[in-house]
Amino acid sequence: MHITVIGSGYVGTTIAACFAEFGHEVTAIDIDEEIVATLNDGQAPITEPGLDDLLETHAGDRLTATTSYDAVPESDVTFLAIGTPSNDDGSIDLGALEAAAEATGEALREKSERHLVVIKSTVTPPSIPEQLEPAIRNGADDNDAVEVGMNPEFLREGSAVIDFQNPDKLVFGTNSEWASNRLHEVFEPVLDAETPVVETDPQTAAMIKYANNAFLASKISLVNDLGNICKEFGLNAYEVMEAIGLDDRISEQFLRSGAGWGGSCFPKDVNAIIAAAREEDYDPALLEAAVEINDRQPRRMINLLKNHVDLQSARIAVLGLSFKPQTDDIRNSRAIPVIESLLSHGADVVAYDPIAIDNMAERFPDIDYAQTAAESLRGADGTLVVTDWDEFSDLDTEFDEMTTPVVIDGRRCIEHREGIVYQGLTW
Repeated sequence: MHITVIGSGYVGTTIAACFAEFGHEVTAIDIDEEIVATLNDGQAPITEPGLDDLLETHAGDRLTATTSYDAVPESDVTFLAIGTPSNDDGSIDLGALEAAAEATGEALREKSERHLVVIKSTVTPPSIPEQLEPAIRNGADDNDAVEVGMNPEFLREGSAVIDFQNPDKLVFGTNSEWASNRLHEVFEPVLDAETPVVETDPQTAAMIKYANNAFLASKISLVNDLGNICKEFGLNAYEVMEAIGLDDRISEQFLRSGAGWGGSCFPKDVNAIIAAAREEDYDPALLEAAVEINDRQPRRMINLLKNHVDLQSARIAVLGLSFKPQTDDIRNSRAIPVIESLLSHGADVVAYDPIAIDNMAERFPDIDYAQTAAESLRGADGTLVVTDWDEFSDLDTEFDEMTTPVVIDGRRCIEHREGIVYQGLTW
């Protein structure tokens, strides 16, 4: 099939490369000429394991990038993968997505064959009939050949390519059997007896994405709340969670208590569904509590450190800057409130991350950055472990280089040993 993907950000680039790997002909469309040139050179504009290899293989062959919408009417299916950033009140900004939706409709105005436009961006259910579908139809001058569907993505940063090629589920939100069949054709390479396919309407499909992320974020916050209680009782939260994870109604996934959740999806999606619920005069108390608990965890790390170190003029190492390992994404990273709090207490911060230093340096240009974890620890009065990169688990004698070896572990990746003052966040 010929597929056009509008938007070459994190989701758009990943699905374009994976569709090309499936054997489809893919045209990636983006307004940023630099990103278009990067893709055509076979390079990824983002850091994601496996993505560079796919682009190097398919760029210039099955995958091409352009700033023009000319390929849209020649394609079989169009995916809209434009970012929907958060507004100050937590709601999502649909401006760029609406503009792309209307431009897509304009490109399809004269097409006589049926064409499916699939919303891949994460959007609230009411926005589909109230804003996005009208934008597409306005651009298309109400061309009846154009149909609109919804196919939410469930990709995790750091394993997006693997997740796309081995999905836990596929959600097809359509209004016709033809549109559903078209999505089955697109995803045929990953459809097998073990891949559940949820077929529903576009609005329900949109809500499934929010419900999915809100549930996982709330599960983490509940586990962190329980972990904090365990800590107050002098108990190891990980031993408790290992036991309850044996209950198949709970499962062992997302039971690792610690510094909390971040990234682009959980914070944005939870805040967006909270804002959308408030617009309907509903108070989503449990989701609000999940956000509040998540916001507490970095503060608890700082308080544990303050029990051992006077932060005024102290040199504090922050290990891990990305919101999770295997990515350089610092959006809503727990390291951000940690660094802000340390600076507000008068501490001198030295930070280290394997790949996210450049991104964090744009946010905090005046703190020190080390080239290795060992370098960050040298002469430090304390350290905070914020991201669980594998290399941090190998640290041992490096802690002996600290002035005062105080370790506050927010991810349970440091082995407690004699000679260091060790505090786990919830254990």
